[in-house]
Amino acid sequence: MRCTLGVDIGTSSTKGVLAAEDGSILATATRAHDVDRPRTGWVEMDGRVWWDEFVAISRELLTSVPDAEVAGVGVSGMGPCILLADENDEPVRPAILYGVDTRSTAQIARLTTELGEDEITRVGGSSLTSQAGGAKIVWVAEEDPDAWARAKRLFMPASWLVRRLTGAYVLDHQSASQVSPFYDVEGERWHAPWWDAYADRIEAPPLTWAGDIAGAVMAEASALTGIPEGTPVITGTIDAWTEAVSAGAHGIGDLMLMYGTTMFLVATVAETLRTPSMWTTAGAFAGTRNLAGGMSTSGALTAWLKDLTDADYPQLLAEAADSGVGARGLLLLPYFAGERTPIQDPDARGVIAGLTLRHGRGDLYRAALEATALGVRHNVETMREAGADIRRIVAVGGGTQGRLWLQIVSDATGLVQEVPATTIGASYGAAFLAATAVAPAGAAPRIEDWNPVVDRIEPDPARRAAYDELFDRYLRLYAGTAEVVHELAESQRDAAHRDEAHRDGDR
Repeated sequence: MRCTLGVDIGTSSTKGVLAAEDGSILATATRAHDVDRPRTGWVEMDGRVWWDEFVAISRELLTSVPDAEVAGVGVSGMGPCILLADENDEPVRPAILYGVDTRSTAQIARLTTELGEDEITRVGGSSLTSQAGGAKIVWVAEEDPDAWARAKRLFMPASWLVRRLTGAYVLDHQSASQVSPFYDVEGERWHAPWWDAYADRIEAPPLTWAGDIAGAVMAEASALTGIPEGTPVITGTIDAWTEAVSAGAHGIGDLMLMYGTTMFLVATVAETLRTPSMWTTAGAFAGTRNLAGGMSTSGALTAWLKDLTDADYPQLLAEAADSGVGARGLLLLPYFAGERTPIQDPDARGVIAGLTLRHGRGDLYRAALEATALGVRHNVETMREAGADIRRIVAVGGGTQGRLWLQIVSDATGLVQEVPATTIGASYGAAFLAATAVAPAGAAPRIEDWNPVVDRIEPDPARRAAYDELFDRYLRLYAGTAEVVHELAESQRDAAHRDEAHRDGDR
């Protein structure tokens, strides 16, 4: 049976899928993993795990479908991640993850001063934030000189898998555009003056597009994975963009809203839009541009509450539904891991306002769902202010399985959300890109056929006024608590440093 294989390296798991030529799912596989948080603000992962899990998932998928004829392989992964490797492709240190890792604050400040914020925005499209991959490369150079002395190549999860599978050293344009400030978004190329000034030890990876074929599976990789030697492998890209592909949300005017461990938004726009509050990037396809945003917690916050209350999700959802709009007078800021867009504040922290002894876990869970919805609204309104013409919202990711969360987001934003039939995410989008890459001329599949829309979530106009009022309070709560919260964030860092020093002293 002819099919394509797609694998995505996510924050909390690696997922794989075998998709038939018509888009039907033949098999899925998952491997859960954890990220490492060795210090406050640091979020890392051993990049070697990515390949190990790819091998295990490929074996499982192909064993479960013995007659599978893999015509192509698609890859994607969280990002932008910075995995530096030596000349033998051995990682020199753990990979530094995307914007949830906030270690490069000093490097961001220095680069902004040295290069100028206006010039950084002109070249790369965006101001430097915790999402900026280039600043994290500079952090390694300054803070981990032993690793830097051995570093020769730059990888992200998708390009790491491509290297292991095919031997090709490439990176897609979309991922490269988030290695800020080293990518020229209008020229669609590395910005050589800044790369040479700050990352000269690293061989700049050649650039291609997400759906282009990067190479073919080598004999050694075939023996490990079970994928036939010579099978084409696409370049791939960052998971949020691949997820947008999986739902057909990559046309001008589309907004992809990804419900996952974090919340991600990708708007496809007709021209390069620049705003300091969001991320301007190249798109997954040649000539396209995106305005993107990301919240540092969404599913991570609901999982935290689940673990804290020792309740299961059905219980919490039922109790949250009973709590009603406004969570009986609770308001929560979801900044439990700092926040990315649109406030770009790594020192933001979670706030729960209005608590009384009468509140229960259902109220807290409702407040958490509403907080993420208000965060989505904050991002959407910021995108529109920057000039994005958002005409269509497509919801994807694991969180779409809960109707209550979807309804709260639509009610809080006033936006209709379309939900496609298949919401397993980026691995499915990667399989689709692979199917497109290997299709005969004129016979490429259409995502509308693979993954049609099956549900629409309409906002309830009766709840609009209540959420307008809640959104106003949400904005004022952040402004009113920011000074104290920043002081607490500094205290947390000091405490973490004392703990680390104490542990070092015990060794």
